[in-house]
Amino acid sequence: MSITPHDERFMAAAIRLSRWHLGRTATNPSVGCLIVRDGVIVGRAVTALGGRPHAETQALAEAGALARGATAYVTLEPCSHHGKTPPCSEALIAYGVARVVISVADPDPRVSGRGIAMLREAGIEVDTGVLEAEGRHSLAAYLTRQTKNRPYVTLKLAVSADGMIGRAGEVQVAITGPEARAQVQALRAETDAILVGIGTAIADDPLLTVRTPSLESQSPIRIVLDPSLALPLTSKLVETAREVPVIVVASEEVWPLSSDAEGLPPSALPGIFPTGGEIGKRRDPNSPVSDGDGFALRQDVGQGANPDPISPLVGEMPGRAEGGASPADMDSRRAALEAAGVEVLYCNPYHPEVLLPALATRGISSLLVEGGAKTARLFLEAGLVDRIQLYQAPVVIGERGIESPLDATDIPSGFAHTSTLMFGEDRLDEYERGL
Repeated sequence: MSITPHDERFMAAAIRLSRWHLGRTATNPSVGCLIVRDGVIVGRAVTALGGRPHAETQALAEAGALARGATAYVTLEPCSHHGKTPPCSEALIAYGVARVVISVADPDPRVSGRGIAMLREAGIEVDTGVLEAEGRHSLAAYLTRQTKNRPYVTLKLAVSADGMIGRAGEVQVAITGPEARAQVQALRAETDAILVGIGTAIADDPLLTVRTPSLESQSPIRIVLDPSLALPLTSKLVETAREVPVIVVASEEVWPLSSDAEGLPPSALPGIFPTGGEIGKRRDPNSPVSDGDGFALRQDVGQGANPDPISPLVGEMPGRAEGGASPADMDSRRAALEAAGVEVLYCNPYHPEVLLPALATRGISSLLVEGGAKTARLFLEAGLVDRIQLYQAPVVIGERGIESPLDATDIPSGFAHTSTLMFGEDRLDEYERGL
């Protein structure tokens, strides 16, 4: 059967539905499914919070007997393997669905093409690639982790009219207005983790949580590039680490004296990953909210990645990096941070081509890089940014301004401009690489 405008209309609705649970389905993708009979939606669902049940089984249960002879619209190829739940392809067959329309084939080797084959072998008509570009966009985080062994990286920058992202010596200079800041909260709520450098963490003392009412429990994991374990125990991040997970990425040079394997950090041990507590769970923060700004072979981290070592970020390396603390001091800092509930990950903070796969092993599929300028430049120079959100505001910073690492006139090659939106007086331009 050829694809009709009705197919595109129902798939567009399924894709919109799939976005409801972005960032809230653990390592599973957030998939949308509609069951349509005689032009009427008789069942609909999105992957449940935590990743189960899957969208198809919920939508079929809602449709019940009306699913027989109906068409299922699914944003991702139905699974075909037995995991913690039976395959969705089997459920579609059992309910007697006559046709399945799919937006995106699943790159997971346990599924890839097998779900489609199962359906066709059962006599079900299958059409694929309907609104595929839109479907891939909604599944970008999942697809990136599956195909590149790393999270999908979004870089967010708010730039003043004179090209600055802040003012030296001052904390959290307001650049954008309330409408734009509310939009950033929504972005945080659908992202697995948020990352800043230690300079930003010390200067701004941010919480990096979601402060929108009713969405607080969707706060992302907070990650700080902190080579010398300089994050203060009195910081908001440390004080709330038991409510919302915090990971500090420390240099391998400060690996604990008491470590096993002849003192080698985890990244030096082939096939062994750093481990820590369970970081996928999210809990409601109880503190007042303030705003703040795995390992794999290098060729696996994605197209455009820079294979050359990234230089340390001057100004982002307090403590030992500037000739300060002894190994014993490092052990003491590590113990104090871990006692407060912070996970310490020993992985070169200035090699994102190594760090990102390590985060993927922790189930992190999407990462938001928020600050500061040096950290943003680090990911840009490594070629490991997938999407840029560039807010441009009419505010003028003036003297002692911190220059933005990029503006609308020097977007790196490989990015396409995808949208322009206005939030009050602030303009948001989005740029994306192809998946």
